[in-house]
Amino acid sequence: MKIAVLLGGTSEERDVSIASAAALAPPSSADIANVRGRAALLSPATLDLREVDVVFLALHGGAGEDGRIQAMLDLAGIAYTGSNHIASATAMDKDLSKRLFRAAGVPTADWLMAPVSSERVAEVLAWPVIVKPNKQGSTVGLSVVRDPHRLAAAVDRAGQFDSEVMIERFIAGREFTVGVLNGQALPVGEIIVAGEIFDYQSKYQVGGATEKFPADLPEHESVTLQEYALRAHAALKLGSYSRIDFRQDAAGIEFPDLLERICRNAVSSL
Repeated sequence: MKIAVLLGGTSEERDVSIASAAALAPPSSADIANVRGRAALLSPATLDLREVDVVFLALHGGAGEDGRIQAMLDLAGIAYTGSNHIASATAMDKDLSKRLFRAAGVPTADWLMAPVSSERVAEVLAWPVIVKPNKQGSTVGLSVVRDPHRLAAAVDRAGQFDSEVMIERFIAGREFTVGVLNGQALPVGEIIVAGEIFDYQSKYQVGGATEKFPADLPEHESVTLQEYALRAHAALKLGSYSRIDFRQDAAGIEFPDLLERICRNAVSSL
């Protein structure tokens, strides 16, 4: 079988798996614009896929995941891995995805879309919050904001990577992932990182994170996560495979409530 691998705006014909090194820091907005420019140059003269049986998509962010490349391949009648252009575009839009999750009964952290005042953020979400581009991947442009005075700068930073910025309630807890393959939820895995979040460096640097399969969870909790993964996959109308990530709070207790309980327990023990 002849396979064309699309990786970072380039194509390579391989019959083996592809491995590549990632930078220590996320790409800048200029770097992303450069990649988008190269993607726009794709043409039969530079990328001949006529003799290819299947295109293996290994692109991240931007035009690689938002459905544009998939739409081009659909128009050309070329088989490719992953979801179609509509599902890819839907999944790339975090605001739209979360609305669909809520409709499908999949719990997702509360969120607001910028512009919004710090007072409104405190009222609806409480601090800390996650600020991120609405349509980007790999935690590019993401910030954890604990101080209302830092909100505007975080929104400006995220805005360098997308025209829409999401502000989301921060969930302190464990990180899990569930793969879905051909309609079946695979075993639940836990992503263990040294820092507070599964950031760019944790994702792409050797030793940045440990993934434990199966996760150390009671069976009923694993089953629940698998059911949510299948619901999320169906809600976005994804293709033959996907990976759904979860953040589990402390036994269903919101972070401010958890701190309150800890403090009250400390006072009552005096």
